[in-house]
Amino acid sequence: LILLDSLLQETMAPKDQMTRVVANSRAAFLSGRTRPLAWRMSQLENLLKMLNENEASICEALGKDLRKPKQECISLEIEFLRNDVRGCINNIKDWMADYYVEKNIVTMMDTTLIHYDPLGVVLVMGAWNYPIQLSLGPLAGAISAGNCVIIKPSELALASSSIIASLIPRYLDKECFQVVEGGIQETTTLLEERFDYIFFTGSGPVGKIVRAAANKHLIPVTLELGGKSPVYIDSSADMDITARRLLWAKCINLGQTCIAPDYVLCSKEVEVKLVEKMRSLIGEWYGIDPQKSPNLCRIINNRNWDRLDNLLKSTKGNIELGGETDPNDLYIAPTVITGVGYDEPLMLDEIFGPILPIVSVNSVDEAVQFINKREKPLTLYVFSSEKAAQDAFKTSTSSGSMVVNDAIVHLSVETLPFGGVGASGMGGYHGKYTFTTFSHQKSVLVRDFSALGEYLGETRYPPYQDWKIDRISLLMKNRKIPKFLSLILYLACFFLGWLVSSLENKFN
Repeated sequence: LILLDSLLQETMAPKDQMTRVVANSRAAFLSGRTRPLAWRMSQLENLLKMLNENEASICEALGKDLRKPKQECISLEIEFLRNDVRGCINNIKDWMADYYVEKNIVTMMDTTLIHYDPLGVVLVMGAWNYPIQLSLGPLAGAISAGNCVIIKPSELALASSSIIASLIPRYLDKECFQVVEGGIQETTTLLEERFDYIFFTGSGPVGKIVRAAANKHLIPVTLELGGKSPVYIDSSADMDITARRLLWAKCINLGQTCIAPDYVLCSKEVEVKLVEKMRSLIGEWYGIDPQKSPNLCRIINNRNWDRLDNLLKSTKGNIELGGETDPNDLYIAPTVITGVGYDEPLMLDEIFGPILPIVSVNSVDEAVQFINKREKPLTLYVFSSEKAAQDAFKTSTSSGSMVVNDAIVHLSVETLPFGGVGASGMGGYHGKYTFTTFSHQKSVLVRDFSALGEYLGETRYPPYQDWKIDRISLLMKNRKIPKFLSLILYLACFFLGWLVSSLENKFN
C-alpha cells in the first residue's frame, strides 16, 4: 500500500497532488485530533526527539548545502530549534489557557475572555540560508497552537529539504504534518490552494508573489523578509569588542543571514580603527588564507555568487580587506570596503554575503537621516556608550528590531517578537508570539439570566426614549476603574443580584 501510494503521487498531476495533500490535512484538522493539549504535547516531544536523534544527519545535510561548520549547524540551527521546542513544551499549557480581560460596569457580572483557537491548515515556507531553523521553527509554534502544517522547504538547499521530507513523517502525525518538495512550479501550484495562514521566510520579491497569491483567498500572512540592516558606531564604543561582535555577525553563514549587518555608518576616525581591528581578527579567526578555514561557509549557488562578484566589481570604494573570490569553490572572502558612494549598487539592495561597506557620517543626526531615507530595515545595530545616541536611534528610526552594542543575539530571547516592518516584512514570531501568530484570539462573553443583569441592560429595548439614551451613556462611559473599586462593584452587583433574585422568589 505504501508503494502504491508513492507511485500514485509520482504519476499524479501537480495540481491534483497539492489538492490531495491539503485535503488530507484539512480532514485531519476537522476531526479534532489537533486540539487536545496531550496531542500537541506528544507532537512537540516527538519533534524534539527527532532533533536529538538526527543531529549528525542534519549537520551533514547543512554541510552539503552550505558547507556549514559544525558549531554553526548546532548552535544556530539545531540547538536554536531545540530551545524553541523546549519553550513550547514548558509553556503550552499556560498559552492555551483562556485569558480573562477587564470589564466595564454593564458587564461586571459577566465573564469576558479571549480563547485561543487553532487557525486550521497552515503553510510554512522555509528559506535556504538557515534551511532547518527557518522551516521547523514556525512549525513548533503552529503545533502548539493546534494546527495542521504543510511544510515547503527551499529547493535551493536540496539536502536539507530532503532530510526534512524524510524525518517529519517518521516522527510526526503523517496526515497533520506533510512536506512538499519542489521548485517554482510546485510552489506556484501549492499557493493556489486555500490555507488558513501562510508563513513565508525569504526575499522581498518572492514575498510579494506570496502575498498576491494569499490575497486571492483572503489568507492572512506573516512575511519574514530582510533588507539592509545598518550599523552605527561612534567613538565611545569599545572598538575591540565592537569589531569582534560585528565581524562574527557578518561572517556567520558567510553573510547569508537576513539580519546580518549590511553596512556601517561611522566617522573616518572610527573607520580607521575598525578596519585595523577587523584585519587582525580575520587573521586570528580564519588564518592567512581564509578560504582554507573550516570556519567559513560557502555561497549557496552560482547565481548568488555571480551577484556578489558583480557587486565587488562595480564598487567605486576601496577594498581594505578581502576581495578574493573563487567561482569553483563558491567562495567570497570576508571583505571590508571604505569610501563607498551612497547610490552605488552595494548600497541599493540587501547584500546577503560577506561584504561590508563603510559609509562616512559625521554625526548621529546624519546617520539617522541616512537610514530614514531608505526602506525600513529588519534590524538596526548601534554601538555606542552614549545614552543620547542610543535613544536617538530608538525613537527617531523605524526598524523591525534594534540591538545596542551587539548583533544578532536578540534572536535568542524568545520573549522578544522577531519580525519586520514595511519592506522588511509583516508579523512576528518566536516563543509565545509564534503561538499567537498561528491562533485566532476569539472574544468570548458569557452572561447569565439574572434579574440585575436584565435590569442594567433593559434600556436598550424599544420603545426608545431620551432617558434611556442618558442611562446608556452613563453605564457605557469608558472610565478607568481602580482594581479595588472593580472588586467592590463586582461584590455589590453580586449582592444586588442575589437580593433581587431572592425577592422575586419570595413574591412569586
